[in-house]
Amino acid sequence: MLYMEEIRELARKYALQNAYTHGGKAQSGSVVSKIFAERPDLKTKAREIVSIVNEVTTQVNSMSLEDQRHELEEKYPHLLEKKKEEKEIKTLPELPNLRGKVVTRFAPNPDGPLHLGNSRAAIISYEYAKMYKGDFILRFDDTDPKVKKPIKEAYGWIREDLKWLGISWTEEFAASSRFERYYDVAKDLIEKSYAYVDTCNKETFLDFSMKRISEPECLHRSSPKEKNLELWEQMLEGKFKEGEAVLRIKTDMDDPDPSQRDWVMFRVINTEENPHPLTGNKYTVFPTYNFATSVDDHDKGVTHVFRAKEHMSNSLKQKWVFNYLNWEFPIVMEFGRLKLEGFMMSKSKIKEILEKGVTRDDPRLSTLAGLRRRGILPDTIKEIIIEVGLKTSDATISFDNIAAINRKKLDKTAKRYMYIPKDKAKSMRISGMSGCITAKIPFNFSNPNEFREIKVCEGDEIILDSDDAREGRHLRLMDLCNVRVEGGNLVYESRTLEEGKAKDASIVQWVKSAESFPMILKKYNGNDEREERGFAESSISSLNVNDIIQFFRYGFVRIDEKKSDIMVAIFSHD
Repeated sequence: MLYMEEIRELARKYALQNAYTHGGKAQSGSVVSKIFAERPDLKTKAREIVSIVNEVTTQVNSMSLEDQRHELEEKYPHLLEKKKEEKEIKTLPELPNLRGKVVTRFAPNPDGPLHLGNSRAAIISYEYAKMYKGDFILRFDDTDPKVKKPIKEAYGWIREDLKWLGISWTEEFAASSRFERYYDVAKDLIEKSYAYVDTCNKETFLDFSMKRISEPECLHRSSPKEKNLELWEQMLEGKFKEGEAVLRIKTDMDDPDPSQRDWVMFRVINTEENPHPLTGNKYTVFPTYNFATSVDDHDKGVTHVFRAKEHMSNSLKQKWVFNYLNWEFPIVMEFGRLKLEGFMMSKSKIKEILEKGVTRDDPRLSTLAGLRRRGILPDTIKEIIIEVGLKTSDATISFDNIAAINRKKLDKTAKRYMYIPKDKAKSMRISGMSGCITAKIPFNFSNPNEFREIKVCEGDEIILDSDDAREGRHLRLMDLCNVRVEGGNLVYESRTLEEGKAKDASIVQWVKSAESFPMILKKYNGNDEREERGFAESSISSLNVNDIIQFFRYGFVRIDEKKSDIMVAIFSHD
């Protein structure tokens, strides 16, 4: 009866919508509520309605999420229109103690590529500068050519990664370009008797700092400033070899933390053996991180510093420089570590891997380049970082978290194509079709006006997934027609989606054999890599490297390499 068909149509419409919104499983109660909201006159038939809804919901829930979405696209596209976000978009909290223009900086050591963890400081610093219409500075912290030796290529890697994230900067400089300024400040501290040259070995200084011996003659902590200035000039003239002299700042020798006691501001490094990638062997007296950072933050007017809480002791050290010189210390805001579950996050270990020949964009790495090559969007990374915010506790993110956010963003824009893995491919001929049918397939439901056409005629060979091509099944070849699997052929039955539904036909993806395009799909799981070969529809040949697309009922992939006869893609996530 017409009445019952109306009810079934309403039930299917809202069951599909509810299922797709909730990960593939519709709730009968929600569907009933939707029906009564549209047709309050049906409330008198509540018992019948509930019975039909339960039956239809069971059918819809047996479908794949992709099939549910495709039927919505074909028949009820208005139900997939963009909805307002129910969840408020996360933003960073307001900054405390504002004093004039906000100036932030990101100071990476160019000894390796950026990864998800150390991109946190960059994103937060940039977002705050943008929020308050201030300045964001990129400063390369490159004054250790021995232990944390900069890599010449890493300067470019970092710039590239930041630009990919949508980050721009008002000023860029390398700490290694400011040695003369550092030397001037160091001389000023010596003249004020706040710094001294120590020519003792490490063991002697340790004994002194632990008060096991009285002040040794080589230390010069109590020597007149003239003597220390003389020794400082000798350091700059190259009269001390590596390890023979350091310049120390005077701090509290009773500090419970031994590392805070008279920490080293400058040390001698043999740049014949360890040349700097930018300055070569021009300098041998190098400032330490805490000294160079202090001078640069002051000179550049940095008002807010965002960094991992592991740098807490560095803030205490840097305050000595600021206090001695009557400089205003920036506001420091610290956060916990950020880990990506299942991925290596240690910068030093990533560097070791790179030295063995692995590229920084290897999809198994947590580097920004690796995540980018895997098809993760920059907005996904930014959303994750802002969501975690300035929490001081450590946070662990799974790749599933990243994939969930990335999927939502790609779902609106990624073009969709049909693909069949080679090891599951089954070729079958169309029979019973009078003439030809042209499938008109939209690339994305959000833009039905952008589509491709695939013409199929009687006798054409079609590639299906063997799981779909089981004998006796009724199938709807996506946007083409309805067929029955019979005797190794695909027997034409009807044309429309409604006719397919009447026979409970499953919507399946397919590839026309004569126009198929060979694919290599690379998949990564932890440290494992495997390749899968398959066939995609011919329109994929128009794609370019870096395009991110979706294979129906399969997942999202990024085009990694394009050749005239084959396409290589990297699997991102489902």
